Amino acid sequence: MRWISIASILALAATASAVVGPGVVTGNTAVHDPTICKDNSGKYFIFSTAVGIEIRTSTDRTAWTLVGKVWPNGASWTDAYTGTSNGNLWAPDCYYSNGQFWLYYSASSFGSQKSAIFLAKSSTGAPGSWSNQGLITSTTSSNNYNAIDPNLLVDGGNWYLSLGSFWTGIKLQPINPSTGKTSSSSVTALAQRTSGGGAIEASVIYKYGSYYYLFTSWDKCCSGTSSTYNIRVGRSSSPTGGYVDNSGVALTSGGGTLVLGSHDSIIGPGGQDVMTDGDGPILIYHYYTSSGSFLGINRLDFSSGWPVVV
Repeated sequence: MRWISIASILALAATASAVVGPGVVTGNTAVHDPTICKDNSGKYFIFSTAVGIEIRTSTDRTAWTLVGKVWPNGASWTDAYTGTSNGNLWAPDCYYSNGQFWLYYSASSFGSQKSAIFLAKSSTGAPGSWSNQGLITSTTSSNNYNAIDPNLLVDGGNWYLSLGSFWTGIKLQPINPSTGKTSSSSVTALAQRTSGGGAIEASVIYKYGSYYYLFTSWDKCCSGTSSTYNIRVGRSSSPTGGYVDNSGVALTSGGGTLVLGSHDSIIGPGGQDVMTDGDGPILIYHYYTSSGSFLGINRLDFSSGWPVVV
């Protein structure tokens, strides 16, 4: 028999716990780019990339039912950006407060900077109950960034929208809390890749303690089990910049600490969102298997000062 030290056992346990599954979820979980909200009754809503934007609900954050679409009759105002009639609408972001759902979403086509972010509102979140609040921001090939993948940060009385994909990376724009629309044309740089073809997108800013954490998805999305998506993070004491990874590398200089990558049969996790629930911070994302794209839900532990998937 070979004796193993307590330190070795603890190291092995730490290594084993570092790789986690995508949580226990059941029902209709075939999502891409999910965002999550919880209404005043405790009901959960997930909105995801699809023609019309798909809506799923759950009462326990485990069993999910596909209930319909935000725009069951199409969204013709987005056609100029998708380049087709009633095309896919990408990467929605949901915020719920005081009985009101706010849903930001993007319209574009692969590889194009002709992109736009729109806003919808609803008091119930139900299919067909949404009102079109119009265009929030847009880009063309004359811009050095891309107006997709919106994420709303509500920080007291200050609202911000992070956005961006490839080109010069992730940007931030101020939002008027009364209208949900941009309050200024100013655009602040938050993160940029210096390698990998500039592949950074799907930003989420989440405040925990005294820090703001900027989550992003790196590398290749949307290629099934050939996807190389992975979730990275940096943090700052300000929402508007100064984000660094846990090695001190600025996110504007290619920094980013790995939160979750491919493991076992779970390929390309990304397109994430983060919310605070009764049991703490929750990370949701999509990942790929040979059968398609599916929902992952895990808790996040910030006890080290950096988010760890548990």
